[in-house]
Amino acid sequence: MTEVLRRGRASLALSFFAQGVAFALLVTRIPAIQNRYGVSDALLPVFLAAVPILAGVGSVATERLVKRIPPSRLLRWSQPVVLLALLGVGAGDRLAVLGFALALFGLAVGALDASMNMLGVSLQRAYGRSIMLSFHAVYSLGGILGASLAWVGAHWHLALWVSYLPVVLVLLPAVVVGSRWYVDGKGDEAEVERGVASETGEGGRGQGVVFKALLPLCLVMTFAYIGDSTVSNWSAKYLQDVLGSSEQLATVPYNVYMVTTLLGRALGDLGVRRFGAVAVVRLGALVAAAGFAVVAVAPGAWAGMGGFTLVGLGLCVLVPQTFAAAGRLFPGASDAAVARLNVFNYVGFLIGSPLVGALGDAWSYRGAMAVPMVLVLVTFVYARSFAPQPDRYGGGHERPRTADVGRGSNGV
Repeated sequence: MTEVLRRGRASLALSFFAQGVAFALLVTRIPAIQNRYGVSDALLPVFLAAVPILAGVGSVATERLVKRIPPSRLLRWSQPVVLLALLGVGAGDRLAVLGFALALFGLAVGALDASMNMLGVSLQRAYGRSIMLSFHAVYSLGGILGASLAWVGAHWHLALWVSYLPVVLVLLPAVVVGSRWYVDGKGDEAEVERGVASETGEGGRGQGVVFKALLPLCLVMTFAYIGDSTVSNWSAKYLQDVLGSSEQLATVPYNVYMVTTLLGRALGDLGVRRFGAVAVVRLGALVAAAGFAVVAVAPGAWAGMGGFTLVGLGLCVLVPQTFAAAGRLFPGASDAAVARLNVFNYVGFLIGSPLVGALGDAWSYRGAMAVPMVLVLVTFVYARSFAPQPDRYGGGHERPRTADVGRGSNGV
């Protein structure tokens, strides 16, 4: 493995980590943001919904931009914008400033998420083995750190800009310097593969993505994020209101969920290499569904926390493997496939929380937990979409790339 690819992997991991920190710092301080700007309870959902909607717009725009601009360059410029927008959220004092900062954050996050996963997919193909889960594990680690820093800021009653400024001052120069070593994965073999794809009608960069073929992966992505948003938005309320836990104990499930997500992703690549992506996805779907079932019938708070722990262990493998599967399905147009698939990240996020809340209010929150359980189980049906695609060069599996495939974004 060349030094170019090693540096590319390390620099991309830093980007995933920085994004995990930034996103956690935003979502975990929503009450403080609401208080700072005097946002009413009626207006808050509008602001919150705008971020994933604009992120979807940013992801769609990225699909078009990568036809002319390398994903590495989009990532190089979008990540600093995300960090500066986060600082803008903390430093402003008017609703107009908050609206502008959140809009900028959402658009840049869409481009950032899409370009990061594009580079991750191309690097995995260059390595010739599963490494996507490791990038998302680093994202989870960043999320844990960001949530911890948010707790410190809330505990010490720090102003938002005081909490955000040190993080931005550390991460901004780090990701700018690290961006020198991004790898687009566009070496000689990649060009050959794109040429073959073009001859067979599957297109080159940004072309040839057949939505009907991508649809199963889009559904898996949506269902995974419905499950994730259920845990993120309803685990604390569920433990406290339904299972009768204390307020302090109710804060534990999400932290446990994030830790188990980190552990599952840290070990997941080994499972994919040993047993294959299909087996890992099926097991993940079963474990996550079992977790939601435990939550739905839990007699008390500790059993409920055990259920949310299982959900984290199961869901954590689905999203990284979905991106990787899209890259395998459209090897000549993986950037476009990843960008299009990334939109359904935000679709699931937008659907999940309101769906569970509406069912909980109209029926019961125990019954509402059965909805993500069933949706995650549907993933089991689509697991075959995660299988390696037949090799055009005559083999039965994907052909690993040679070690000199990668080209650094700085011309290495």
